[in-house]
Order: sequence, then structure tokens, then C-alpha cells
Amino acid sequence: MTTRAKSITYWSTTILVAFFIGSGGVAQIAQYLGNPHGVVPVLGYPEYFFAILGFWKALGAVAILAPRFPLLKEWAYAGIVFDLTGAAASVAFSGSYGAYAFHVIAPLIICALTVASWALRPESRKVGAPIAMRA
Repeated sequence: MTTRAKSITYWSTTILVAFFIGSGGVAQIAQYLGNPHGVVPVLGYPEYFFAILGFWKALGAVAILAPRFPLLKEWAYAGIVFDLTGAAASVAFSGSYGAYAFHVIAPLIICALTVASWALRPESRKVGAPIAMRA
């Protein structure tokens, strides 16, 4: 893969992940403040749990887009993967929602995009990169 193609693929996957995770996080916070519904009662988690997740998802989206702070990016990528695999597993094992394959497959597709974004990130966005590269 050429450097240009790698850069385009990196930014495409990163922007998609940030959009899905960030908008989902904001929606979870707004839903908690407004009228919680949807999958929350089906999965059996307390409603406030999704507001906490929403807060961290929104910050994670900002972290993977922002320049500098490579260690923070590593943690954000890890948190996004944990969130998405946990979401897929929660739906799959819930029993009543498990019949909806989309709710299991969609988080795994976004997880694959997250792993691609992480793997394709430029040297300046990796832990251990010289400080001069992190601009």
C-alpha cells in the first residue's frame, strides 16, 4: 500500500469510527437526560450506565481525532474496542435481543474499522514517536 493510500485509508476509517462512536455517545447522554428507552431495559443494565458510556465514547472520538497525545489515543482505541465487543456480546447473550443479528454484527464491523484505524495510524500518532513528530 502506498503512503498516500495508507493515509487516505487511515483517515477514512478514523473519521468513520469517530463519527459512529462520538454521535452514539452524544445520543446516549441525550437519551439519558431525556427519555431513556430502546435496548437499555432489554439488556438489563442500569440506565445511568449508558450515560457514563456515552460520556467516555464522546471523549474517545475526540481523542482519536486530535493531534498529539499518542498514549491517550492508545487508551481510546482500547476503550472503543472494549465498548464495541461488549455491546455485541451483551446483545448476543441477552436472549430477547439476540435474534437481531444487526445489533451483533454492526458493532463488530465498527470494531474492525477501529482496528484498521489503529493499525494504519502514522508514526506521529504512535506511542514512542519523537515529540517533534507529534504536531
